[in-house]
Amino acid sequence: MMAAVDLRAYGVTDALMQQAREASGVEDPVVGRVLSQAHELYRVVGVEGELFAEAAGRLRHAASSAADFPAVGDFVLMDRTDDAGGRAVIGQVLPRTSAFMRKAAGAALEQQVVAANIDTAFLCMSLAGDFNLRRLERYLALAWESGAVPVAVLTKADACDNLERRLRAVQSVAFGVDVLAVSSVAEDGCEAVRPYLRPGKTVALLGSSGVGKSTLVNRLLGDDVLETRDVRADGRGRHATTRRQLVLLPGGGLVMDTPGMRELGIGDAAEGLERGFADVERLFAMCRFSNCTHTSEPGCAVYEAIADGELSERRWQAYRKLKTEAAFAEDKAAYLARKERACKEISKAVKRLPKKR
Repeated sequence: MMAAVDLRAYGVTDALMQQAREASGVEDPVVGRVLSQAHELYRVVGVEGELFAEAAGRLRHAASSAADFPAVGDFVLMDRTDDAGGRAVIGQVLPRTSAFMRKAAGAALEQQVVAANIDTAFLCMSLAGDFNLRRLERYLALAWESGAVPVAVLTKADACDNLERRLRAVQSVAFGVDVLAVSSVAEDGCEAVRPYLRPGKTVALLGSSGVGKSTLVNRLLGDDVLETRDVRADGRGRHATTRRQLVLLPGGGLVMDTPGMRELGIGDAAEGLERGFADVERLFAMCRFSNCTHTSEPGCAVYEAIADGELSERRWQAYRKLKTEAAFAEDKAAYLARKERACKEISKAVKRLPKKR
């Protein structure tokens, strides 16, 4: 007989079990955590081990967007403890403590859950090749918005010949964030990340393709479990990870590998921008006029900081761009909400019309 799985290793706490009892209305609910997803099929770990499950019909019907469906990292309620008699059914997703979201591809304002219930977000960027501070700023804003604690993890330190300069560049945009340089080549090159890997805690690795996320996970696992690929001749990464997956480390702690993301829509991330650009937003209170638009007014603290070299013009323009994106997303979401309410009212009114005889 297979030994029972200790779900505490997968992040299940007493508080979460109490939530599950209240949500299910039973004293001994069947709780699992989503490890990976392939289309509409989920691989979930439960008290009796791993099993395959699919979303219940009522969950599909109640979902108003893709974000309402189970995502990797979610804690879920199921109808059984194994799939010996067929796939298990996920009836409910328990409330998330954090969710790294991004705008899904396409014109519609659809939010995609990249990682759920993560404690720490490793924002991975290569020190050799695709080094991009503007992209890191986007990741930082979304990470702060998610509810997780961001950590900037700079990979391939062994291949960087200007390490100190690049570290200073990252620190200039990553305010209040730990910045780590790692190498998967050196024997002790990944030791800097180990203090963040604690039993029952979840770390998600986020970043572009080819920055070494899967390689880092393999080093932590002590084996080549995840597929890796070399970067292309132009320095851009190749997609090795094609789906998100949550892995339990031998020494405790969980890591989630995610596919590379080149396009990273900011969505509505007002709080994330406030924390990610704390150096910019603190200047607003120092302007001569309280209603300063930071364009051409005299006594504008933003432009004084730029003139003095305290704030770079590129960082200011990046902030304005992301702020505009967030405002657009907020306005579009409000418009779609109004449109949906109007459609429901019209539908109700049509149903109240007298039927033709």
